[in-house]
Amino acid sequence: MKLKKFQENKNIKVIVAMSGGVDSSVSAALLKEAGYDVRGVFMRCWDPNEFVPGQCTVEEDEYWARKVAQFLGIPFNAVDLVKEYKEKVIDYFIAEYKAGRTPNPDVMCNDQIKFGVFFDKMVNEFGADYMATGHYARLQRTTNNEQRIVKLLKGKDSNKDQTYFLYRVKEEQLARTMFPIGEYTKKEVRELARKFDLPNYDKKDSQGICFIGKIDVAEFLKKYIPQKKGVIATTDGKKIGEHEGVQYYTIGQRKGIGIGGGVPYYVVDKNIKTNTLVVGVKYAEELLTNQLTIEDVNWISKKPKLPGKYEASIRYRQEPQEVEVSESKNGYLQLNFKNPQRAVTSGQSAVIYDGDVVLGGGIIC
Repeated sequence: MKLKKFQENKNIKVIVAMSGGVDSSVSAALLKEAGYDVRGVFMRCWDPNEFVPGQCTVEEDEYWARKVAQFLGIPFNAVDLVKEYKEKVIDYFIAEYKAGRTPNPDVMCNDQIKFGVFFDKMVNEFGADYMATGHYARLQRTTNNEQRIVKLLKGKDSNKDQTYFLYRVKEEQLARTMFPIGEYTKKEVRELARKFDLPNYDKKDSQGICFIGKIDVAEFLKKYIPQKKGVIATTDGKKIGEHEGVQYYTIGQRKGIGIGGGVPYYVVDKNIKTNTLVVGVKYAEELLTNQLTIEDVNWISKKPKLPGKYEASIRYRQEPQEVEVSESKNGYLQLNFKNPQRAVTSGQSAVIYDGDVVLGGGIIC
């Protein structure tokens, strides 16, 4: 439901997580227009001194967040979460790559930082009634026998829907959350930015790791994981090249492998023990599977009926695929897809849907 202006809104304090981008800026503008008591807060999650000039955009992002808040006439703060971000996101990111997996830092950032440390700080220290973000997602609030129920739904813009990154959030957190732009498409959000005459209305969308800008992942990892050269081999065992370290690659990757010859090879396996990178052609049998297992499972509210037929996405922007979900040992879930899935990657997330409703998900083993 799009925001509406009510007299009582002025008594509701909403903290907007402002990133300096258009989406969170429009979110703040919509909330102010609807009459809420709005404050913008920027999260400092990374030390720019860790990067060469131009790699990290945190200072520029804070500048734009502050400028938009001043333009809207709302209070503004910046909170330092550098220590927490390093411990909960960056250290996890590096450890997963060291183990040969490919983590999703945006999932962990939302879970541990935005809806973790930051959420708690906004509620407990700033006294917020709600936290708002610029995510393309929607919330459905209903009441059943006096019990309030909150469901996470896909955003209106299917191409920008960000619920894949939000499956680890709990219902009690969503109950105090607002997604003001969830009912809009990206095009409509851009139009709103122009309508509000926001100073950053034409700012490009950020790309890269959550809150630390556009960084070359392999180069970043080389600061923490020593290079160890090894063999690149095809699926039939033919040696065709040399790599700098298997941890720098991900399943399904094509660019940056460093193999000439005109044949488009893709990473199909990483053997940490032998330090061997295995590659194959795009539709190599090794890249396809109908089954996968997930661990560290989170259900947004109560666990759905299992076994059961639902849909699931194994990467951002993938159209949810038909799947049967069943319980396995030690709290793991088994996902059996109707159609083969390409480049299933350990460390990434599989998110389970029931139509537009996000049920939960877990980390691919």
